[in-house]
Amino acid sequence: MRPMGTTPLDWSLVDVVVPRPSARLPGVRMAGFRHRACAPVDIAMVAHPSITVIVDLSEEAGLTYAVDGQHRSGSAVVGLLPGDLRATGRGFGECLQIRLEPVAAAAVLGTSTEICGAVVSLDDVWGRAAERAEARLRATESWDERFAIAAGMLGRRLDARRPPDPEVAHAWRRTRSSRGRIRVDSLADEVGWSRKRLLSRFRSQLGITPKRAARLVRFDHAAHLLAAGHPAATAATESGYVDQSHLHRDVWEFAGQTPTAVAAAPWLAIDHVAWPAPSTA
Repeated sequence: MRPMGTTPLDWSLVDVVVPRPSARLPGVRMAGFRHRACAPVDIAMVAHPSITVIVDLSEEAGLTYAVDGQHRSGSAVVGLLPGDLRATGRGFGECLQIRLEPVAAAAVLGTSTEICGAVVSLDDVWGRAAERAEARLRATESWDERFAIAAGMLGRRLDARRPPDPEVAHAWRRTRSSRGRIRVDSLADEVGWSRKRLLSRFRSQLGITPKRAARLVRFDHAAHLLAAGHPAATAATESGYVDQSHLHRDVWEFAGQTPTAVAAAPWLAIDHVAWPAPSTA
């Protein structure tokens, strides 16, 4: 999930914190945000190839999410392909954002397939554990401690739940590493499954088909190229699109914006800070 705002964000007023290597888990990425100004925020949020957990740590009214004519407030889980989603509030306050690779989300949340295409309250997913988690995170202002607390909770869930099939996990990793440019038949051959079996297991365990997952990953790569200043035609070619019109189709479907608007998305300006690549973290 990536915010794209109609209300400009002054990133000089936002503290962005990332965890130390000791607090990192496989398939899990975390970042802390503290907004030092109390100003109205209205942000459109678009699909990202992760399931996102937002823990709202604001002392007063925090973020409110509007999706499909419904409104939700507080901590939330944003599934893959959430649709037309907006976040509004009086500034960000404080929040912990956790990005879960679908393979990790299946273990951490236990409901990854049910929340695909939806935004749900964290309480609905974790029950009373969500309230306890918020209380522990609010009890300290140290982001190092918050990351350690979150890593402990997530790590226990990863250890306690049965992960997706190794073949499904491999197919997802190959989709990400190929930037969405590997064919489903090739994935099936690599794991030794039939195409039909891979489609069924992948969708039932991760909540998305391999083909749609590849499109989402390819779109994400193209969005970063656009934000880096590459023309749409170049971004399309380098991301593996047949032509610019196919890129435009995916950008509109996943972001509800034109490539020009995506290129100016404020969140992408600090993407390398909040979500550094593992090799440079």
